[in-house]
Amino acid sequence: MVLPSVRKSIIVDDNAAEDISRVEELSYELKIAEVMTRDVLFISPEMSMREVIELFRKGHISGAPVVQDDMLVGIISMEDLIRCLSNSDQDSKAAKYMTPNVITVNSRDPIVEAVKLFVNVKVGRLVVLNDDKKVQGIITKGDITRGLLNALQTDYKQEEIRRYRASHLFEDIESDRTSLILRYNIKARDFTHGGAASSNIKRALVRLGASPQLARRVGIAVYEAEINLIIHTNNGGYLRVEIEPHRISLETTDDGPGIPDVTQALKPGYSTATEEIRELGFGAGMGLTNMSRCVDTLVLESEPGKGTHLKMRIFLNKEESVGEGWSASADKEL
Repeated sequence: MVLPSVRKSIIVDDNAAEDISRVEELSYELKIAEVMTRDVLFISPEMSMREVIELFRKGHISGAPVVQDDMLVGIISMEDLIRCLSNSDQDSKAAKYMTPNVITVNSRDPIVEAVKLFVNVKVGRLVVLNDDKKVQGIITKGDITRGLLNALQTDYKQEEIRRYRASHLFEDIESDRTSLILRYNIKARDFTHGGAASSNIKRALVRLGASPQLARRVGIAVYEAEINLIIHTNNGGYLRVEIEPHRISLETTDDGPGIPDVTQALKPGYSTATEEIRELGFGAGMGLTNMSRCVDTLVLESEPGKGTHLKMRIFLNKEESVGEGWSASADKEL
């Protein structure tokens, strides 16, 4: 059965999408050792507070670990110096005014662990230790901020390079028809990887220079098609996306069980999903409806016992063109 193609121009808003920010991701990816201050002044517990005050003044620091035999025994901060000066006790040893119970972090931990401590404990710095409990440096909120900014800057530069290369993919290629084809094999009942193809395709489109709005439209259509293959097929199927400067073609094919009534399947809320699938949160019957809202044309061919073939297209104007080589005379027949 073939459904006549439907042409429309609909803007799809993806306000419901809530992605984890890159800053949050980096807080788990960056290690404390990558952002901490390594050039640290150490204080001996036998030093006089007068010497400590002079070190703070010359080094322009506000805190330092107290180390004995390469092991951390305490920390001295500006508050400790103020206490000492208030008591006019500069000749006493550092051991008297240091804070012995030091909050520490491991150099191999992600910086999110340091962030948690800064949120829960009112300290200005954390001493960083290695696995042997030896001092490697200190980390402050400023270190974390600088580390994140540097990582974001590196991310931005790398992404700009990737996008530039991708957006010029079709440039200077001479052919009657130039396209980029992405193909994914989707396994039945593979909910673990459901949505992976959609994410990969969205990322590819953004790097090719597609607008976020276009990437969302394609992403929603592909996701619904992908989930349909996972839910409704016997053996899965394949998903094929062809990206051209003037259009994007989406296609899925499977070998069964097929759709008995295509017209009924296109009605919002209609679903043949099993109770088991529904309990997993899928099979609400909105997949084809959501797909049709996101694309310009949709054709569904299905035969019970043999399988289903779904074809969708999104046509691009010059402003939406992906890569180079948009042509007003490009074929728009499905």
